Amino acid sequence: MDAHEVGRARVKLGLFVADVFASVPRKGQRAKGDCYLRGLMLDGRRKSIQAMAERLPDGNEQNLQQFVNQSTWDPVPVRRRIAERMIPQITPAAWAIDDVSFPKDGKMSVAVAPQYCGALGKQANCQVAVSVHAVSDTASCPLQWRLFVPEEWAHDGERRKKTGMPPEVGHREKWRLALDTLDELAGWGMVPPVVVADAGYDQNADFRAGLSERALDYVVAVRSDTSVHQHEAQPAVASWSGTGRRPQPRYRDKPSSLAVLAAVHGRQAFTEITWRQGSRGPLRSHFLVVRVRPAGVKARRLARAAAITKEGCWDGVLPEVTLLVEWPAGAEAPTDYWLSSLPAATPVAELVRLAKIRWRIEHDYRELKHGLGLDHFEGRSWTGWHHHVTLVTAAHAFLTEQRLAPKADTADSPSTRPSTPSRTY
Repeated sequence: MDAHEVGRARVKLGLFVADVFASVPRKGQRAKGDCYLRGLMLDGRRKSIQAMAERLPDGNEQNLQQFVNQSTWDPVPVRRRIAERMIPQITPAAWAIDDVSFPKDGKMSVAVAPQYCGALGKQANCQVAVSVHAVSDTASCPLQWRLFVPEEWAHDGERRKKTGMPPEVGHREKWRLALDTLDELAGWGMVPPVVVADAGYDQNADFRAGLSERALDYVVAVRSDTSVHQHEAQPAVASWSGTGRRPQPRYRDKPSSLAVLAAVHGRQAFTEITWRQGSRGPLRSHFLVVRVRPAGVKARRLARAAAITKEGCWDGVLPEVTLLVEWPAGAEAPTDYWLSSLPAATPVAELVRLAKIRWRIEHDYRELKHGLGLDHFEGRSWTGWHHHVTLVTAAHAFLTEQRLAPKADTADSPSTRPSTPSRTY
């Protein structure tokens, strides 16, 4: 947005800030929030506090630094109000779970460590955050964030103290952070229609089990080497010799990988599906849908524990799910695989639409990073990082609201000028 667009949006922004930041106790703090949001939305390559203060007519670097890095206002009620406000407007078809990385120099920024950095596509010094987004075919918005704390930070008292990391915060795997976030949102009265995630999450059987325990349906990507049994397979009990422990029901045939299973069906079993209209025309590919039972030691252990908890015993039958496989025209083999807990009668086109709907959060991150400076924060503290992320989320929500507004308002609605989409974040 240029200065003229920001000026035209001041009244609407003021009403937005008054609602979303109502939990912030002081009027002066809310005014700084308004100022910070204008700085994030205003054109400019860098969205650091110093750069924004220089561009804003009422910008005061010291005041903004204090508001973001030292002020004690709680970001959680602000994020909750954003979620309450945005979900009805977006009417999401799914919630997407993802993580985003922030490359960093040095080792003193909160939770920074050498780890895989999606923004760079390699191991690098960075921060990583887990996020949950409400997504539809036309809009999306982050609902909540969790900063991933690497193991090396769990007991590093010096760095924890310097960055103000709360004592109760420790290392938790990203899939656990995702489930924690879903639990928090559920506590706010918000439940996803379906959860979508990439293979980094669903490759973990614990994550799928966690969603099932919460009665949440999912459509999530998995790798081609994931092992499954055919839907028709049934466990059998070996005869008992009369001594020792009685044999338990087990699948006697070895499971196969998803790649082998798809190859057995052959290309002729795949059906062409069009799932949405892209900028260059209809998006279509070829898909196969079959019912399978995820296998492996972990899947078996989790299924047994769930059955005993619910029914007091287990008959050895592994839960069945739907496998969706994509084999694009011109490809020598299938390229993508998803597992879904949705009912078996779910139309293939709907499964494909949900499997592909994560494309929306690419727009989120394009705008959040390149347009609104999500990764431009130069502070090091726990408080500062959470305040900045919350303010960026608020700016993104405001712009999304204006895009979703009735056409009569579009002449006065702000817009961003996003750069070329990037698929690495």
